[in-house]
Amino acid sequence: MRRREFVTLIGGAVVSSTTAQLLIAQEGGRTYRLGGLYLTQRASPQYPALFDELQRLGFVEGQNLLVDGHGYGLRADQLAEHASEVVKAQIDVILCAGDAAIRAAQQVTKTIPILAVTDDMVGSGLVRSLAKPDGNTTGVNADRIAARARQAAVQPQRRRAAI
Repeated sequence: MRRREFVTLIGGAVVSSTTAQLLIAQEGGRTYRLGGLYLTQRASPQYPALFDELQRLGFVEGQNLLVDGHGYGLRADQLAEHASEVVKAQIDVILCAGDAAIRAAQQVTKTIPILAVTDDMVGSGLVRSLAKPDGNTTGVNADRIAARARQAAVQPQRRRAAI
C-alpha cells in the first residue's frame, strides 16, 4: 500500500466509519507509523473510536501499526518541539487536532501528510479549500463531524415520520 492510500484510509477512519469503507489491500510485512500532536490525553473519547476503526480495517497497534505515544496531552508550548521529533522519526502520517498543533506540524514538514481536525481549516488559513487543500495538509472541520453525528441521530426519527 502506498503512503497516499494509507493517509486516505486514516482520514476515513477519522471522519467516520461510513467514509472508511475503502478496504485497501495491505502491503505484507509493512509497519505503518502514526505520529500525533494533541493537547488532549489518549484516554479522551475520540481516540478509542479511532483505534477501534483502524483495527477493524486491519491496522492493529503493536502489530502493523506503531503509534507515537508521546504526542498526547501536550501543552501548547510543547507542540513545535514534538512536531520536530515526529518528523525525525520518519512517521507516515501526522494526526493533529486544533489550529496550534496543525501549524506546528506545517512548520516542520512539507512532505509528510498532515491529517487534521479543527473548527474551520479554511477560515483559520490552514488550507486554501477543503476540496483542494494544496500542500501536505488535509482534514475535516469539527463542525461537519458534529453535524454528521446529529444527522445520524435524527435519521431513525425521520424514517418513522415518513412511515
